[in-house]
Amino acid sequence: MERNLTGLKWTSAPLTAGFLTCAMLLVAGSVAAQPTREELESSVGALELPQSITLMGKADPNLRKATAIVNGEVITQTDIDQRLALVILANSGKVSDEERDRLRLQVLRNLIDETLQIQEAAAKKITVDPAELDQNLARVANNFKYTPAGFATYLRSQGSSPASIRRQIQGEVAWSRLLRREVQPFVNVSDDEVNSAMDRLKATKGADEYRIGEIYLSSAPEKADQVSARGQQIMTEIRQGGSFQAYARQYSEASTAAVGGDLGWVKLGLLPTELSGVAASMEVGQIAGPIPIPGGFSILYLIDKRKVLTADPRDALLSLKQVSIEFTKGMTAEQAQQKANELGAASKELRGCGAVADMAAKFGAAVVENDGIRVRDLPNQLQSILLDLQVGQSTPPFGSVEEGIRVLVLCGRDDPVETGQPDFTQIQSQMEEERVNKRARTYLRDLRRDAVIDYN
Repeated sequence: MERNLTGLKWTSAPLTAGFLTCAMLLVAGSVAAQPTREELESSVGALELPQSITLMGKADPNLRKATAIVNGEVITQTDIDQRLALVILANSGKVSDEERDRLRLQVLRNLIDETLQIQEAAAKKITVDPAELDQNLARVANNFKYTPAGFATYLRSQGSSPASIRRQIQGEVAWSRLLRREVQPFVNVSDDEVNSAMDRLKATKGADEYRIGEIYLSSAPEKADQVSARGQQIMTEIRQGGSFQAYARQYSEASTAAVGGDLGWVKLGLLPTELSGVAASMEVGQIAGPIPIPGGFSILYLIDKRKVLTADPRDALLSLKQVSIEFTKGMTAEQAQQKANELGAASKELRGCGAVADMAAKFGAAVVENDGIRVRDLPNQLQSILLDLQVGQSTPPFGSVEEGIRVLVLCGRDDPVETGQPDFTQIQSQMEEERVNKRARTYLRDLRRDAVIDYN
């Protein structure tokens, strides 16, 4: 996947945020109210249709078939297809026919949960204003360089619709507000618990701290083998290039699914024992699992790692100049390599960033300047190289025949200062959030148990 988040271009590793995860699916939409089951039955009765009919023409491909009715609210096949299209977009369209069928079932389960969450919020007099949904959708469209109208056209061309995103946003916002009102006020973390956590944090200064993504799959004991196999399949698809964040949003049953499964920065001591042992042995960018835990299985993704309360060199801010050469169509690999060798030799002779423009002119190259780029935000292959450079030095050329070649010249570096310990309030908030998330899973489980769901 090509990224250009800072003005520089490079090719990223497979485990990056999915096409929609970074923007479209990270915001927290209202569709028109669907007819209830009673209204549908009444309408059919009024038509006085015969019990057996013979079709005289082809079925309308735009017909909205009810796939499930959740407490009287209809989820149609169109709803599923449009949400499925978002999932496929999030995985850059790389979904096999077999996986598409399995995703369809998962999307239905997600839509059922989403409907239950919206219904429960409405029962508690919690609604999301349509104007707020419009604002969120406009923000998403802007992130993709579209006007709202243009973005709607693009989504429809991909088999989805703005209504599908609005519905997902509505569910996330309503559920979040419900938890803040009905759950969070009843979660208590004592001062002694916070002080104890602060003492443990001081004792672990210099130890590793992990930023972890999680996909949680609940499982009853009798379904453990089936759920574990599903977890293995998810891992296989992620390793083949699928977005962990996109899969977390669609499969994870934890409340962190709304943010792509991101648990944030955690210490191993705060993780369940089953997870901490696995996380300690992982490398950045690696996934592991399915790991058996009480109530189900977890798949972990190690997003990043750093030292507790210690300055990380990768937090340094760099000032860079990128010199890029685009190749003409028909350039051979040998010719591209020759050009790369010439650019590499010239960049080694640079005498500071002031000479970059003259060097670029000799090659007909473009120059892009960027300040304030964190080392950790760059591809892993470039991080270690740039950390070893002195101001005025450059990286080796990188790129391809298709993308052209580039070198980065280091023009300045602001090293990070030692990080301070989180204060009492920050630690208390984190502990409260973890307990809210646990109760949220129980809340949704109870809603599923009490729901009346008809499948068609």
